[in-house]
Amino acid sequence: MKRTSVKFMLILALLLVLPLAVSASAGGRGNPDPPGQLIDVQLLGINDYHGHLEANTPGTVDGAPAGGSEYLSTKLNELRQGHKFSLTVAAGDLIGGSPAFSGLFHDEPSVESLNAMQLDVSSVGNHEFDEGVTELLRMQNGGCHPVDGCYFPAEPYPGADFQWLAANVVNETTGETPLPPYWIERFNNVEVAFIGMTLEATNTLVAAAGIQGWDFLDEAETANALVPILKAQGVEAIVVLLHEGGSQTPPPGAVDACVGISGPIVAINDALDPAIDAMITGHTHLPYNCVLDDAAGNPRIVTSAYSYGRVVSELNLVLDKRTHDVRRDLSTSTNHAVIQADLTADPAMTAIIAKWQPLVDAAGNTPVGTITETIFRGGNPPGSDRGVESAAGNLVADAQLWATSSNFADVAFMNPGGVRSDLTFPQSAGEGDGVVTFGEAFTFQPFGNTLFTFPMTGAQIVSVLEEQCQPLGSSRPFLHLGVPEGFTYDLAKTIVAGNCTSVTVSNVMLNGADLNPTASYNVTVNNFLADGGDNFTTFGTITAPRLDGGNDLQALVNYLGTFSPVAPPSTDRVNELP
Repeated sequence: MKRTSVKFMLILALLLVLPLAVSASAGGRGNPDPPGQLIDVQLLGINDYHGHLEANTPGTVDGAPAGGSEYLSTKLNELRQGHKFSLTVAAGDLIGGSPAFSGLFHDEPSVESLNAMQLDVSSVGNHEFDEGVTELLRMQNGGCHPVDGCYFPAEPYPGADFQWLAANVVNETTGETPLPPYWIERFNNVEVAFIGMTLEATNTLVAAAGIQGWDFLDEAETANALVPILKAQGVEAIVVLLHEGGSQTPPPGAVDACVGISGPIVAINDALDPAIDAMITGHTHLPYNCVLDDAAGNPRIVTSAYSYGRVVSELNLVLDKRTHDVRRDLSTSTNHAVIQADLTADPAMTAIIAKWQPLVDAAGNTPVGTITETIFRGGNPPGSDRGVESAAGNLVADAQLWATSSNFADVAFMNPGGVRSDLTFPQSAGEGDGVVTFGEAFTFQPFGNTLFTFPMTGAQIVSVLEEQCQPLGSSRPFLHLGVPEGFTYDLAKTIVAGNCTSVTVSNVMLNGADLNPTASYNVTVNNFLADGGDNFTTFGTITAPRLDGGNDLQALVNYLGTFSPVAPPSTDRVNELP
């Protein structure tokens, strides 16, 4: 196991006394049981919503526009029809990495829309920690932002009506979790427990400053340790909401299929206690609807609902009042695509969008520069593959190298997960073709990181490039760093069964000269990478003083304003060898 048994038992003991979130379904308590011994319970699952309220941002399913709050809400209401017992649940990343419409306002619009959709409970995901544990608690409990204040002074932010869960996030001193580890819902005389967790690697995916003093524990160990605690309360039906996932082969596959499922979710499923009846997962932004055998050989439903509200996973669980457990042989699951053309926009969501639109217009519609054509992320569709060189990543590297020239920067690197959209040439809101607004730049690069410049040897730079090959079992096998003009190298890598098994970096050159392994070069990266994020651990070992390079979004805005019109950077800076 990845943690010592002594430490984990201490955490387990502390969990026994943690406050729990417990509720009852409307009409559930006090009502006589219906005839028969079985209870039908519908779970509607989403994941990786990322504040996609507007209909023009979520993307497509099989080429058809899909997702967005207005159509996701309508689909949820449609699916609830005819079900006496229905819960809406989520597997994390409801906030963070969001378009400007929500991200400019610390994702308060995202939570407001989810409250109106009647979300009941969610696990935390890695992006819930983008602004740190303290801000996550504000998002749960309410209150105005400590710096930006109240966006609507007469209506202070009220917090989330749903409960976030964080079973495997523990204070390294006390062992306490910042949010409840589980949540129990009663259906007539049967209780169902939901354990909520983020992926263990969350500490490698978010800025270190906001999570100092917190540990992220093994997912299966954490859930398994909670099983006897729940059973001691008479709970037999257990569902895990987990912000970790996998992918189908070939990705992304059909939304309601399970073809060659691979990735971390497979090993987690194998390690989970057979008492756990179902998993609703996320993180990889890919859809699947699987039935996987648990460790005892019994079928267990495992789903993921794509991202941005483009799919809803419907689990119809059958509870047995005699055993208080799930009848897995009778339970089913279906992934439903949220195709905009097939649905009518929910006016409640339209009203929320209209409420925030004036603030968005004031903050986001200022032009900052122009581009000659769309600047894409990697993959087809764009953004689907963080393992290939992209014009978007190279653009950010160009901008950051230029912005830190006063720090005498020689080279800059950009993590692909920090680029959240394409910069599209066609106008989106009447600003004109090729015009980039502040809101579009924010959506493109929304995290508000700080740039740092510090010295590294040529050998350390090569080590960073080799670390693009991610550790075995990672959700994404290879993360291709954006590099600036003038920096080139040859790359050979091997991907087998969703894992990067080898990588070779050679012929590294800077402005036409060979990179000297022993020479010192000034390197610029954002604070996420500087702290070793995304498993780029070499950056985190650098102890030399860091020169502040300012805000990363401002660097991009200034670059666009200075060099417009900007053409898409080339994607031949890295020569991939067969």
